[in-house]
Amino acid sequence: MALRIAVQMDPLEHVNINGDSTFALMLEAQRRGHELFVYPVESLCLGEGGAEATMGRLSARARAVKVQRVQGGHASFGEEMRLDLGATDAVLMRQDPPFDMGYITATHMLEHVHGVGEGKTLVVNDPKSVRDAPEKLLVTHYPDLMPPTLVTWDREALTQFRARYGDVILKPLYGNGGAGIFRIREGDENFASLLELHFSRSREPLMIQRYEPLVRKGDKRIILVDGKPIGAINRVPATGEARSNMHVGGRAEAVALTRRDEEICERIGSHLRENGLIFVGIDVIGEWLTEINVTSPTGLQELDRFNDMNSAGLVWDAIEQRIGRS
Repeated sequence: MALRIAVQMDPLEHVNINGDSTFALMLEAQRRGHELFVYPVESLCLGEGGAEATMGRLSARARAVKVQRVQGGHASFGEEMRLDLGATDAVLMRQDPPFDMGYITATHMLEHVHGVGEGKTLVVNDPKSVRDAPEKLLVTHYPDLMPPTLVTWDREALTQFRARYGDVILKPLYGNGGAGIFRIREGDENFASLLELHFSRSREPLMIQRYEPLVRKGDKRIILVDGKPIGAINRVPATGEARSNMHVGGRAEAVALTRRDEEICERIGSHLRENGLIFVGIDVIGEWLTEINVTSPTGLQELDRFNDMNSAGLVWDAIEQRIGRS
C-alpha cells in the first residue's frame, strides 16, 4: 500500500546521487509506489503555519518530488505547499548534524507527530531516541566495547589522559564527517593550543580516545537495520590522513563481519530496536566500537556496490513493518 513520506533533509539539489544514503532511500520508496515530499528543517512550524495548518499541528513548507538516477537531473519538484506532517505516514529525519540546539529543537517538534498507529506518523529515527543518543555519547554506555576514552571539559584531565596513552585522537562531540578531529602524536607540541582553540569557541566538552593504529587498515562502518547487522564496508584513510571519513578522502572497500563485530551488534541491537533507532551505522576499528551513528547515517550505496544487495529495501521493510503496511 502506498505511503505518504516526508523527508527532512539538506537541499536535495546538492546531493551526490552515487553516494548519498537519503537519495537511495528515496529511490527505493518511489519504486515501492510511495509518495515523496521534501522539506528543509528550517521550515517546520508548530502551531499556525499557514492556511492549511491549525493550532497545535506540525507542518513544513514542502514540495512533492520525484527522483531518478540521472546526474544533473535527479529530482523534479512540485509547487511548494504547507504540508501537515501529522497527515503523513512517515518522516525521515535526514538532515546532517552538527547536533546543536537547532537539531535538538527539531526533535522536540517532531515528537508532536511521532508514533505508530492510526493518526500517528512514524519518525525515523525516533526523535526522542536521537536526542538522547548523540553518536559519540551513546557509545559510552558500552565502555567494555570501546578503546580507552574520556569526555570532559577539564583540561588537566585531558592532559593526564594524553600523558597516559601518548598517541591520542581529539574529537568534538557533536560534529559530523570527520570535521574537527585531530590526531595528536606523542611529543606533538600543539595539544595545549588545540584545547585553547576549542574552548575559546565552544562550551562543549571534548572526547579524547587512545589512537588505534589498526585504523590504517580501515575504519569499519557496519549498518544495522532495526538492531540487526545487514553488512559492512571498510573505510581506509587516505595517505597522510588520520580520518577515514569519505568526506575527507577515505576509500571504501569490501569487508566481512568478524565474530567480534557480531558480538558488538548483539550487545547494542536490542537497545536500538526497542528505542526506534531503525537505521544506524556503527564504527569499529579493530576490536573496538568507536561511534554509534543515529542522526543521519550513511553507507547504503557503498554497501550495495560491494555486496550486490538492496540495503535501502531492508530499511523500508523495517519501516513498513513498524507502520503495519507491509
